[in-house]
Amino acid sequence: MEIKQIVFSHDNKTEHLKHVTSDIEIGKITTIIGPNGSGKSTLLGVMSQNHKPRSGEVLLDGKAITGYKPKELARKLAVVHQHNEAPSDMTVEKLAGFGRLPHRSMFAQSSPDDELAIEWALTCTNLQAKRGKTIDQLSGGERQRVWIAMALAQSTPILFLDEPTTYLDIYYQFEILDLIKSLNTEHCLTIVMVLHDINQAIRYSDNIIIMKDGEIAMKGQPHEVITEQTIKSIYGVDVIIKQEAGMGLYMVPVGI
Repeated sequence: MEIKQIVFSHDNKTEHLKHVTSDIEIGKITTIIGPNGSGKSTLLGVMSQNHKPRSGEVLLDGKAITGYKPKELARKLAVVHQHNEAPSDMTVEKLAGFGRLPHRSMFAQSSPDDELAIEWALTCTNLQAKRGKTIDQLSGGERQRVWIAMALAQSTPILFLDEPTTYLDIYYQFEILDLIKSLNTEHCLTIVMVLHDINQAIRYSDNIIIMKDGEIAMKGQPHEVITEQTIKSIYGVDVIIKQEAGMGLYMVPVGI
């Protein structure tokens, strides 16, 4: 995926993305971080065609995403949004099954391929035993895994996640991030996600894009872009960057 000179505005006045250019490495996890209002989720929205840029383009497999029909694009990439809603009495299996819609004609019944894809998605997310449970019977972490299962059932090579750990306690945050990592390493999914937690971004990312004021301030591998100087310039916070055996690289905030 290539991002070329994207300019985007929510109100046609202020530029919320300013000539953003980058690329996404196939088979890797790329995480977008940055302060509130820096353009992280907006960029992900443009990349998934939820937002139409004022200028510039996003290319997927060498073709502008605007040239894909909706179902065609939905067979290329799946998105787990920050805020998701479903009827509380819907079952886990039923919700996961909606991920198969891009592969069906309007009135077609489910096929063996659909059933296999749903089963694989539930297995990946460890929800087989919860398949008959309704959404309102699940914990926050389980609900997030259902939305990921629905995205996986789309059978796409690319997965986008917008702040997948929002509103989760620390146990479920790591559960979701470990799942995301396994989807990449075991199933070769290309993953792009937005995170707030810098240490989580360091731990779970192959590449990091740092946004500030609608622009890409830095991009590269975690050890290349997460430095004391960078965090101070982007966030205005003093930190100590450490690297220890068994823990790897991590950041300790010390003040402003």
